[in-house]
Amino acid sequence: MRISRLTPWAAGLAAAALFAIPAAASAGQPQTAEPRPDAAAADSYYAAAEGKTGAALKAALHGIIKNQSKVTYDGVWNALKVTDQDPANPNNVILLYSGRSQSKSTNGGGANDWNREHVWAKSHGDFGTATGPGTDLHHLRPEDVTVNSTRGNKDFDRGGSPVGEAPGSLTDADSFEPRNAVKGDVARMLLYMAVRYEGGDGFANLELNDRVGNGSAPAHGRISVLKQWHQMDPPDAFEQRRNQVIFDVYQHNRNPFIDHPEWVASIW
Repeated sequence: MRISRLTPWAAGLAAAALFAIPAAASAGQPQTAEPRPDAAAADSYYAAAEGKTGAALKAALHGIIKNQSKVTYDGVWNALKVTDQDPANPNNVILLYSGRSQSKSTNGGGANDWNREHVWAKSHGDFGTATGPGTDLHHLRPEDVTVNSTRGNKDFDRGGSPVGEAPGSLTDADSFEPRNAVKGDVARMLLYMAVRYEGGDGFANLELNDRVGNGSAPAHGRISVLKQWHQMDPPDAFEQRRNQVIFDVYQHNRNPFIDHPEWVASIW
């Protein structure tokens, strides 16, 4: 698997080939990950970050990943049908918190439909569905409409009561805890957002903190818990494939914390 920008027809072939991964990955279950992208190509993409740590590494990664193509909010519907396709059933997508494999055609606003979940809640920075953070595929995932509503704009933390239609997920008045198999996915999506959006592009500077109840502030928590989730649930084949498809076919940028999990501790 190489990191490379492809012509539209070649990108389609690459995306199709990337779906040939074990069915177990469709539910985000722990398994042996696919090899990382070609080392030489990866070194080239991240060359500006080489040898850096802390704030310098964060700034270098921002400079790399801010170079992206953008998807419209309507375009997100079709993109998610590709990025989150169930490799065991090409007619379905996998819902993030629910873990359910569901028909691609059931997207919408009905009680048992799936819709577009903003993992970094769009009210945290008030970016809504504007092209940019509001349509960034690196943090948008398909989810059951009811579960999406239950999560709302809550920060992420431990504990609470079980969430109907999302086995293993918990929620209380001010936080949401996803099922174990995607805890790391959630963490890395938020970490990406905190690096990608630094106050340019006309959008707020998104940052992580160790609080819940962030409301409309351009902040998300809790970073101490997210770091633990990142460690306990490392990137799996489904997450790596998704990162590659977004790079090859849609945005042409990557989530660096999927490619280099060690960089989380270097920055935070």
